[in-house]
Amino acid sequence: MEDTESNAPAEPLADVSAEDLLPEAEKGPEPTSPAETHIKAVLEAMIYVTEEPLTKAQISTALGTPPELIDKLLAELVAEYEKPEHGLTVREVAGGYKMATKAEHHDAVRAFVKSLKPALKLSLAALETLAVIAYKQPVTTPEVMEIRGVQGAGVMKTLLERKLIAAAGRKNVIGKPVLYRTTKEFLIQFGLKDVSELPSLKEFEEIRRLSIPDVEPADAVEAVQSRDAVQSRDRDGADPPESEE
Repeated sequence: MEDTESNAPAEPLADVSAEDLLPEAEKGPEPTSPAETHIKAVLEAMIYVTEEPLTKAQISTALGTPPELIDKLLAELVAEYEKPEHGLTVREVAGGYKMATKAEHHDAVRAFVKSLKPALKLSLAALETLAVIAYKQPVTTPEVMEIRGVQGAGVMKTLLERKLIAAAGRKNVIGKPVLYRTTKEFLIQFGLKDVSELPSLKEFEEIRRLSIPDVEPADAVEAVQSRDAVQSRDRDGADPPESEE
């Protein structure tokens, strides 16, 4: 008997892409629509031009976009900037999102910036005081001075003026001295999400070393003499001079 089934025309296959044949879990993310691409571009520009970290709520309100979409676009933007071909990164800092250079490029960028103009640095005394406050906060001025072993009212004033520290109530002891803590500006300047990301004491020592400009031997002697004079005046109750700041 003739086999009629073998000669029957094959059923036409439906148009199926290779991705459709993959299991659901292996399929890639949904493609971004042109409208979402535009919003993400505006979002990137907003983060770039804003000095302080932008929160998701600020972005959502400014763009009139649902928070869920902002979450999705921020995640895409962060992942895109993580690629090695980008020298910048978008990361969460102090409760918002900020664009900054990647850590692996810091040495090259620092050298370039130094070649342009003198960098604005904190003095050794200011960095020591800031470190004490950061690791011991909330802490009073007498406690800071006791840990450092020198007076430092002028340094505290400098840190307050630069908004790196702020008052955080009063300690419930005789005299009720003011307590101090680090600020959001401190987190921004050091690129921290919160104080839990503070470097170890060894890492902070390296930061301090990089923050102190190189000096000639004669300048170093003068710096030591100035420091000794400052400490002597501090013990006598005089206000510290500008060099302590």
